[in-house]
Amino acid sequence: MHRLKNIQPEAIRPLFDRYQLRLLEVPPDNDIPYSFWGAPEAGRQQSVLFAREDTPIHSLLHEACHFICMPPALRNNPNSDAGGSALEENACCFLQLLLSDYIPGFNQNIHLHDMNIWGYNFRLGSSARWFYADSEDARTWLMDYGIINQANKPTWQVRKQL
Repeated sequence: MHRLKNIQPEAIRPLFDRYQLRLLEVPPDNDIPYSFWGAPEAGRQQSVLFAREDTPIHSLLHEACHFICMPPALRNNPNSDAGGSALEENACCFLQLLLSDYIPGFNQNIHLHDMNIWGYNFRLGSSARWFYADSEDARTWLMDYGIINQANKPTWQVRKQL
């Protein structure tokens, strides 16, 4: 599984800067603040992402995507639990896969593999099968909220209220 230590943290910062997200690195063996699953998984509070060198990149991207996809009224809520619907969760998964190609040393194929190792569960049996054959509702959701365009490219905008 690819972790933050496998890439230079500076390689991911330009991506996060586009969304006004800030990455704070936590020293090894310290707890990760606001981690939903506990260390080594990433944590998020408002626009700050917390990670250690052993944090999986997919986890860091997933927390970033929750920030991008959540309603504007909740984005600055101090509660770190993103909540949201199952469709919003799938939209976060779809978006994190699109964003993975914007990180030097990481890409969508690596990301799909790491998601399967971690245990992402999709009804077609794998992350790749879901992404390519069963994710149209997540893609449409992201387009409806102005997060991606019809070419599956990020607009570099966070969710707008409809």
